Amino acid sequence: MQPLKLPEFDYQIENNKILCLIRKKWITLIPEEWVRQHFINLLITHLAYPKGLFKLEQTMSYFKNQKRSDIVVLDRDGKVFLLVECKAPSIRLDQKVLGQVSAYNKVLDARYLAITNGMNHFIWEKMEEGFNQIREFPNFN
Repeated sequence: MQPLKLPEFDYQIENNKILCLIRKKWITLIPEEWVRQHFINLLITHLAYPKGLFKLEQTMSYFKNQKRSDIVVLDRDGKVFLLVECKAPSIRLDQKVLGQVSAYNKVLDARYLAITNGMNHFIWEKMEEGFNQIREFPNFN
């Protein structure tokens, strides 16, 4: 897998599977999963997000379709704090990707929305008048 613009960490890979930092089980190592595991590491190790508040591939209904979010982090009250859509490094982060995370957020109502392909990362914070793009990912505290 290619190097990402995310902090390195001590991951475990065997038989084309990576050990998930949250689920503690082996997941097929595809480029999107490579990005997800690196991003999870960033949140936990560098921004103090508690492992127990993560939900991965949470199923939701959107216009009668079943969709799955990549990373959801709850706050201590059980509300969605951060919603992250991960893409493979080869996928461009464009309006379509932003539309996807925005559609998921109509169901989840997150305080922060993010998209990443491991090379580029964008985050928005919910304000009274909508979402504003911010420069840095918030610490959990």
